[in-house]
Amino acid sequence: MRFMATDVAHATGGSLSGKNAHLSGASFDSRSLVMGQLFVPVVAERDGHDFVEDALARGAGAYLTSRDPGRGTAIVVPDTVEALRKLGRWGREQLSNRVGSRVIGITGSVGKTMTKDFTAAAIGAALKVAASSRSFNNDQGVPITILNAPDDCEALVLEMGMRGHGEITRLTNVGLPKIGIVTAVAEAHSALLDNLDGIARAKGELVEALPSDGVAILNADDERVIAMKSRTSARVVTFGEDRAATVRIVSVTLDDRAHARVELTTPWGDVSFALPIAGRHSASNAAAAIAAAGECGVDVQKAAVGISSAAMSPNRMSVRTTARGATLVDDAYNANPKSMAAALETLAALPAKRRVAFVGVMAELRDPEIAHRAIAALARRHEIELISVDTNLYGDDAITLQAAIARVAEFGQGDAVLVKGSRVARLERLVQAFG
Repeated sequence: MRFMATDVAHATGGSLSGKNAHLSGASFDSRSLVMGQLFVPVVAERDGHDFVEDALARGAGAYLTSRDPGRGTAIVVPDTVEALRKLGRWGREQLSNRVGSRVIGITGSVGKTMTKDFTAAAIGAALKVAASSRSFNNDQGVPITILNAPDDCEALVLEMGMRGHGEITRLTNVGLPKIGIVTAVAEAHSALLDNLDGIARAKGELVEALPSDGVAILNADDERVIAMKSRTSARVVTFGEDRAATVRIVSVTLDDRAHARVELTTPWGDVSFALPIAGRHSASNAAAAIAAAGECGVDVQKAAVGISSAAMSPNRMSVRTTARGATLVDDAYNANPKSMAAALETLAALPAKRRVAFVGVMAELRDPEIAHRAIAALARRHEIELISVDTNLYGDDAITLQAAIARVAEFGQGDAVLVKGSRVARLERLVQAFG
């Protein structure tokens, strides 16, 4: 999106220091900044203001700052993150005439990034789509996604995450979604939200924010999600295996890499297609995406082709063969009990002589010992060898990440290996070691 430094000052209520400047998009990471972008220094574990000079050297056209401005074009604001939210809302309003009602917000305890990727691919089969990069789903990610949308964008797909009550409401005030997808309610961030009902209340903020002429797309197979229909004035569309689902999963079959072929019946016609990612549970996310595409007026046959060739975010249910011939399931991006169980079920479905799961901690759970021991029991039932990395919560003696990396050479043809843990486990380094 193209805009001027004066637009930034107007939208944020900030004051312009230096010359006016033409800008194109925004970034809060100086390392990946593209010439002409607005740099937004975020104050977190590290103070982004320390990287303003680096951003300018890389071609930033201007920057937000809550400090005294230095050289270049700056917009001085009291709080850079709050200013970014305001600018994101302004950007969303600039796109209104182009995107119309085709603004999709996606949330859920599991599957929201996969659903975002599928939805972007499905709608992108017919329209020009801007979608959240990776997991840009918070106070910085949602406005950045909007500001980096092309001026001729025809649909906007926004992933919306949360770690507490009120956070999704804040994101909807920026993104103004007209269509909302809720994938599931499961134990994630339960240490911060008390229980599943608390998680459901927080996730349901998305459907509450939808306008009366909007559409809530809800998982018919999840009782807490389907109950959200009472919290919205929007029209409700459902997806899942439930016989009453608007977009119904008729069948799911897995190939020898655990990739699913899905058959759906929909109001726009029946479709059958293969998924580019592993796991039976992926079918539900694909059904949600087809529902969104149908509601956006996209031919569902074209949408299905788009999903089959979707570019997926990294470290999520990706299956590949390692240099030594082992089958590797890379789901290292994050973990909670529901997604961990789904990953183990996928591993169990793979043809192999030996199945091994390297697992890290599942963070921010209310009852972590119970949850981790339940996963260990599930692994035993499937005859999966569980190797705990840097946590004893699964009930066995853990090994260090370096020790896990040292074991990579053990696995070859006939072995199937899963790598999964929460972000804090940083198990993507183990994935990289497999080569």
